[in-house]
Parts: sequence; C-alpha cells; structure tokens
Amino acid sequence: MFKKINISSKEKKLIICVVLAMVTLAVYWQVNQFDFVNIDDGVYVTENSHLQSGLTLKGLRWAFTTTYAEFWHPLTWLSLMLDHQLFSLNAGGYHMTNLVLHILSTLLLFWLFNRMTGALWKSAFVAAFFALHPLHVESVAWVAERKDVLSAFFWMLTLCLYVYYVEKPAIKRYLLVLCGFVLALMSKPMVVTLPVIMVLLDYWPLKRFESKKGDLILWQLKEKTPFFILSAVFSIITIYARYKPYGENLQSPLSSRLANALVSFVTYLAKTFWPADMAVFYPFTAQIQDWKIFGAFLLILVISVAIIVMWRRLPYLFVGWLWYIITIAPVIGIIKVGDFSMADRYHYLPSIGMAIMIAWGIPALLQMTGRIKKLLFPAATSFLIILMILTWHQCGYWQNSIFLFRHALQVTKDNYLAHNNLGLSLFTEGKMDESIEHYNKSIHIKPDYIFAYNNRGIIYAKLGRYQPAIDDFNEAIRRMPFYANAYNNRGLSYANLGQHQRAIEDYSEAIRFKPDYAEAYMNRGVIYLKQGNNTLGCPDAQKACALGNCITLNSAQRIGLCR
Repeated sequence: MFKKINISSKEKKLIICVVLAMVTLAVYWQVNQFDFVNIDDGVYVTENSHLQSGLTLKGLRWAFTTTYAEFWHPLTWLSLMLDHQLFSLNAGGYHMTNLVLHILSTLLLFWLFNRMTGALWKSAFVAAFFALHPLHVESVAWVAERKDVLSAFFWMLTLCLYVYYVEKPAIKRYLLVLCGFVLALMSKPMVVTLPVIMVLLDYWPLKRFESKKGDLILWQLKEKTPFFILSAVFSIITIYARYKPYGENLQSPLSSRLANALVSFVTYLAKTFWPADMAVFYPFTAQIQDWKIFGAFLLILVISVAIIVMWRRLPYLFVGWLWYIITIAPVIGIIKVGDFSMADRYHYLPSIGMAIMIAWGIPALLQMTGRIKKLLFPAATSFLIILMILTWHQCGYWQNSIFLFRHALQVTKDNYLAHNNLGLSLFTEGKMDESIEHYNKSIHIKPDYIFAYNNRGIIYAKLGRYQPAIDDFNEAIRRMPFYANAYNNRGLSYANLGQHQRAIEDYSEAIRFKPDYAEAYMNRGVIYLKQGNNTLGCPDAQKACALGNCITLNSAQRIGLCR
C-alpha cells in the first residue's frame, strides 16, 4: 500500500504557482527567438530615436511629456528604454520582458482570487485561463503591446493591494492602492475601468455590501471618488493625445460603429470558447448583415436577462459578466481609434470575467454530484491543455512579419493592411515584384489607403522609376495633405531627378507637418551643402543630429563644411 502524502495548503499554493509559471514559460518560450514586426514595433522601438538614447534624464523628460504614438503612457516608454539599455535592438530580450510580465500577472491573479474566495482550484483555473488563452498571444508576443502586459501587471497588483486594504483598512494601505492604480494608468489608459471592478469585487467575493450599513452609495463614493477622478483625468488626457489636427479624426457613421460593437462583442465571446482564425488585424466594414446585428443584440440581451434573474443566487455570474462588459467597453469601437473591427489584445483583461463565470458558474449550474465532481478536474485540465496547444501554435505566427501577415491573409478577407505590411516585409528582403503585387492588391481593396501608395512609390524610386514614384506620392498627398513621409519621399525623387528646389520645398513641408523629422532635416541639409549653402545646410545637419541622425553632420565636419 502507498502511503498518502499530506500536502499543506501553503505547499499546494506554491506548487500551483510553479506549475503556472513553468507551463506559461514553456508555451511562450519560442518568443525569445522572434524578431520585431513591422506594425508599430518601429514606432515603439526600432525607429524611435528617443527610446534608443536609453534611460537618461532627457529620455525620462521625454517619456513624461510626450503623446507620441497617440498615448500618454510614460511607464511603457521607460520599460522599453530599460530594455534597450539591456538588449539594444535584440528583439528576443523585449519579447522575454513581455513574457515575464505576463507570468507575474498570472501569479498575482491566482493570489488575488485565492485570497478573496479561498477556492484554490477555481482560482488556479482563472489564472491558467488567463495565462494560456490563444487570444492573448497578441498581447504577449507583440513588443509594441508592452503597454498591455505592463498595465495588466499593475492592474493585478492594484487589486491585490486593494484586498490587503479591505482586510485591514488603513490610510497607508489605501495610498498604496491609489499608487498602484496610477502606475497602471501610466502604462495604458484602458485600465480606467478598474474602480468599477473594485465595486464589483466589493459585492462578490469580498461581500462588503453585506457588512456595511447605512448609505451604500455614499460609502462607495467616499472610498472610490479619488479613483474615479483619476480615471476621468486620464480619459481626458487620452482623448487629447489621440486628437489629430488637419481633420484626421474622421469617424465612421455612429450606426456603423454601434453595429460593429454588437457583432464584435459576440465575436469576442465566440472566440473565447472557439479561438480560431485569429489575426493581427481585422478590417472594419460598414456593411454588416442585419441578421448578424439583430442576432448579436438578442444574444447579449438573453444572457444579460438570465444573469440578472440569477444574480442573487449566483453572484459570480453577475460579477463575471459585468467584468467582461465593463472592461471591454472602452475599446469596443463606439469611439473609433483605428480602422479595425476588433483586436485580440482587447480580450486580455476582459477574459478574466469569462474565466470567473466558467470556474464558479459551471459547478453551480451542474449542481454537482460526486460523479460529476470527479469528472470536472480532468475536463478542466483537458480544456487547458487544448488552450496550451492552440496558444503555442498561434504564437509561432509572430516569429516575423512575413509569417504574421501571410497568416492574416489566410484567415481574413479583404485585408488591405496585411497586403501592405507583407509587401513591406518582402521589400526588405529584396523581392520587389512580389512586394509591388501586394501593394497593388492593398490599393485595389482600399483605394484611399495612402500608406500603400507611399510604400509602392518607395519601391518605384528604388528601381529608378521616379515618375511613377512621384505619381504615387502625389496620390498619397492628395488624399492626406499633411502626410509628412510622402513629402519627404517625393523630395528624394525630385532630388534624384535634379529638381533640387522642388525637393527642398517638399522637405520643408515634411518638417512643417512633422517638426521632429530627422530624415527630412538631413535630406534638406544635404541639398543645401551640395549647393554650397553652408549657412542653411549646417543648421539642418545639426538639427538632424540632435534628433538622432548624425550622418550628414559627421560627413560635413570631416570635409570642413560645418564646424
């Protein structure tokens, strides 16, 4: 006979934490070999001269004052600066930082629910679901989504600190919670919904509503007002940061956005249980069939009514459903922030609500007998293993841009952005004809997509076909008169044709619309110096150098043109 091994509660928790960390590490380990991808990674890392200066006082000042990349998230910039200090432009290091943050968030999530509920295995399931769901690959395997994993870490930390405060209310503990929330907001403004989640947790599982007497609304307002004020302030900052001059803030009709929001909401739900056809970009379409809109609305209504009916008997379903709705609301697309219908990364924090509903709801709804109880553990384990396999497979598509966008084209329709970015990747590999073919397809799908015109023009210029290149840059500028890159690129084509004055005019326009455009200063400086105009050429070369491009200045200094 085998002797039964007695494992203490503390040892069980430790074992679960180790298993969660090791399994997540194993599923995502491949990311340490992955490259940067050509969607936003350039903006955040590879083409960001501010970040590449490292952790300096100048960089610190920039991180806290810039709305570059249309967000105010200084902690995200500082974390990427630290990575650059450690790894330079070795993409694997950035990927591993994302993974470490994801693992830490998973462990905090397990601690949080186990502390609040005492339900060890249900809490472990919630954490594993969060750690291993394939829709979360985008947040972990995409360097530019550092803001996702960093804000999630501080989200979990804030809630853990909140539980400590609830257990023993004290001003020091309260201030720690407030500090954690500020750090989360400084990582990504999507966490503005966190105060509402605190109120939900007060209802269940903390059950503070039962213990508090008197005016519940007054009590909540007194305790949560500083958090709601912070949320309001950061919401205003985000709206300001995302504001674009020159009329770029064009929105689709409200009716189209509402229809897309309903369908996307249900699509996220469907992909939670059937995670298939995942892509880095899902094109937005205003032409959604009426039956899909009505069906989505009806499904949301039925689920909501059913949960409201059971909210007293099954409070975890109520809390899980509201967690999902509230956390996904800021990014559901009613206020549009991009030309996409949905994004896998937006499932990252909302998925916890669904995990709560599964972990606590299924056992309750099944009214478990002893036999069913025995089946539940292997069923949950099998489900998580399937998620692991799907996540490992999905993760492989992120190894580089070509794999990523070829896959996107396989699982989506009319994906003009995937064609454009695949064309860009093929161009960097010297496959010009294939690249032009994808730009042509991108323009065919979306004739007003100015980036495809600009990128195709760059290839034409590279091939010495300057007039077709200028035609493409003209079209890009016609459709977006403030597009600095197109002015700069057209200037290069004019310069190669010997039309220096027109080139200077284009570089000047590029600088007018993008005052920190180092390349445009460099290009204009080159022409001035070639013309012997050192008075204008040297300041441009010096400005380009100050912005991170010292090639022209160094060359000019070597031959004595600039001192």
